[in-house]
Amino acid sequence: MINDFSARYRRWFAYERDCHAKTLTSLRSVPEDRRAAPAFEQAVTLLGHVVAARKLWLFRLGEAPEGPRTFFPQELSLEELEQQVAEMQTAWMVYLHRLDDVELARVFTYRSMEGEPFSNTIEDILTQMFGHAWYHRGQIAALVRSLGGTPVPTDFVFWTRTPVDMP
Repeated sequence: MINDFSARYRRWFAYERDCHAKTLTSLRSVPEDRRAAPAFEQAVTLLGHVVAARKLWLFRLGEAPEGPRTFFPQELSLEELEQQVAEMQTAWMVYLHRLDDVELARVFTYRSMEGEPFSNTIEDILTQMFGHAWYHRGQIAALVRSLGGTPVPTDFVFWTRTPVDMP
């Protein structure tokens, strides 16, 4: 059991890194002749959206010089997506490395996509980010399956399971 909340979020982020890698693997499992289908582009766009949202939060937190150019990137190649995932994960690892419980409780103000001012705690935003990714990974898995690819299980419990010998 982790009692240090900031360590818990770092653990969740390690789980998310694994999920991003598995999701990219599932996208690569789609047969080449099905990758021109609109559903494949939608799946790639959804993971690109997850990356863009995380870049946006880094920008709002003052941890990035600029936000994403678009919130739902279109015509993104798998290679470009892989690069963007890697860059986003590196930036978040830097931020999360210095995360502590005081920072988690910090309230900050930002503007929504519509320009309205809001405030939240860092913990609120990190929790939102994880839920947001879970939601879109489910959509991506359904699209991958519809295209003849192999979706991968990314449930947290699968990541945390420890096999035991039963009598």
